[in-house]
Amino acid sequence: MSKTLSNKSNLQVLYEDNHLIIVNKRAGDIVQGDKTGDTPLSDVVKDYIKDKYNKPGNVYLGVVHRLDRPTTGVVMFAKTSKALPRLNKLFVDRKADKTYWALVKNVPEKQADTLTHWLRKNPKNNKSTAFPNKSPDSKKAILHYQVLKQLDNYVLVEVSLETGRHHQIRVQLASIGSPIKGDLKYGFNRSNPDGSISLHARYLKFTHPVSNHVIDVTAALPKDPVWDACLES
Repeated sequence: MSKTLSNKSNLQVLYEDNHLIIVNKRAGDIVQGDKTGDTPLSDVVKDYIKDKYNKPGNVYLGVVHRLDRPTTGVVMFAKTSKALPRLNKLFVDRKADKTYWALVKNVPEKQADTLTHWLRKNPKNNKSTAFPNKSPDSKKAILHYQVLKQLDNYVLVEVSLETGRHHQIRVQLASIGSPIKGDLKYGFNRSNPDGSISLHARYLKFTHPVSNHVIDVTAALPKDPVWDACLES
């Protein structure tokens, strides 16, 4: 997978204060360490903080939420143990508004819609299956989407989630015949050159749990001709 992974010198910091840090994740970054043994984004952020503030010893960093490895966009971490449970609660209580952009194949039948499925995760192949009705071991998944722009070969869709299920956006969009560009696992016919899928956590808005200020961040799109076309008037 040819890609530019995040390191402490190229980290795209979108917002930072004493309690939290928000970054723009690159495709291929893993948010938290896993069995691959690859350096996770959390370690990269720790190195950044250690260098920037000349901190001795270990740097505390809490993982608030995650993005799939081939996706890009907004990821938030807690810088203190006091902030972590408060930030986690924002996401559990659905008080953090996350908005995603996806490039998909095939125009959805409706310009805007709410999708409701029951998803079942298969740990063996790390894949979810969508069902129209409740089935054993399935969890309800709800998302809202709207078509923002039709390009020559793809469609730009904006998505907001009501639930946070495994591969939810990927499997739900694929289930209506609009798989995400590059997502071989859910039915797209070819991979992206860098191994990414064209799903980007574009916006994050929430009320800061300590200062009570509204934080609103936008993550720049990956450098790519198709993404660039989404911003052209």
